[in-house]
Amino acid sequence: MEFIANVQGLTAIAIGIIIGLGALGACLGIAIMGSKFLESAARQPELVPMLQGRMFLLAGLIDAAFIIGLAVALYFATGNPLLSALTAK
Repeated sequence: MEFIANVQGLTAIAIGIIIGLGALGACLGIAIMGSKFLESAARQPELVPMLQGRMFLLAGLIDAAFIIGLAVALYFATGNPLLSALTAK
């Protein structure tokens, strides 16, 4: 029984790491992309409409990677496959 509690505790820590590092990576990625967009818009203002569309596309892709990580973390939080494999024995 103590082993199951240990698996649950380590799973909770892993969930926190997945969500925390995913959010940090997404925030840094969007911040760097936004700064490069502003830099390029200041250099060539006539390209702003094209660059803006591509920036929003990349922002969606960056957020999609974080949301996939969030979904995996929530899957481990609610239907822990590690725990079900232990209790099946």
